[in-house]
Amino acid sequence: MSENQNLLAEQRRALILDEVRRRGGVRVNELTRRLGVSDMTVRRDLDALARQGVVEKVHGGAVPVAEASTHEPGFEAKSGLELTAKEDIARTAAELVAPGSAIALSGGTTTYALAHHLVDVPDLTVVTNSVRVADVFHSAQRTSGQRQGAATVVLTGGVRTPSDSLVGPVADQAIAALHFDVLFLGVHGISAEAGLSTPNLAEAETNRRLVQSARRVIVVADHTKWGTVGLSSFAALDQVDTLVTDGGMPAEARAEISEHLRRLVVAGEPEDDTDI
Repeated sequence: MSENQNLLAEQRRALILDEVRRRGGVRVNELTRRLGVSDMTVRRDLDALARQGVVEKVHGGAVPVAEASTHEPGFEAKSGLELTAKEDIARTAAELVAPGSAIALSGGTTTYALAHHLVDVPDLTVVTNSVRVADVFHSAQRTSGQRQGAATVVLTGGVRTPSDSLVGPVADQAIAALHFDVLFLGVHGISAEAGLSTPNLAEAETNRRLVQSARRVIVVADHTKWGTVGLSSFAALDQVDTLVTDGGMPAEARAEISEHLRRLVVAGEPEDDTDI
């Protein structure tokens, strides 16, 4: 981590969290020296990360929280993590969307960020099981009026999860009757062995239906999702066409991912073909 007194709180906390996960723990005095900020600033950052449930404060520092495979963080807790990476991923993924497409957006904070970049893409039909994603498009229409080319949004019914996704038999039945060009899928975890996974059994089934109804599957996931395994797997890596991730993805992970996926897109790095 480089010393920089001008880092935003979000950037500092992302660096701290990466360091905690990489090393298995950090001390406050190490962080003050490496980040070039005060002891009080570091303690406030650790307090914020502890409230989000991603680190545990210990005497003199912090250690990572060992999450159970059934633990499902709420939308607000997840929305404060890896903000810069999610924004970079969302901006890059939006470039893969052609006007007039029928697309699906699953629940999640990265797909929520992506939705903000899609409101001006003309003539989209958007299927989503995310209350938050649907609100993005509806809010844009309320603000700008019913403009020509505004997206048509289909919100599935279902039971609401902690991450504000709608899941269960009602959602599954609605999705099964539809067909879309591209699915943009947020995930709780991704690994070579478990594939795509979630801690919520009902969400796993709904995500499975989304994958089955899509002509092309694009996963949008920041580097912290690699190696995370939830309770239930719902798709193998070879069912994914493209992974859009951020530059924090380690080289060894990129090599392993490339063995299973047709295409790996890293936000901010050159890529040969970006057309759907």
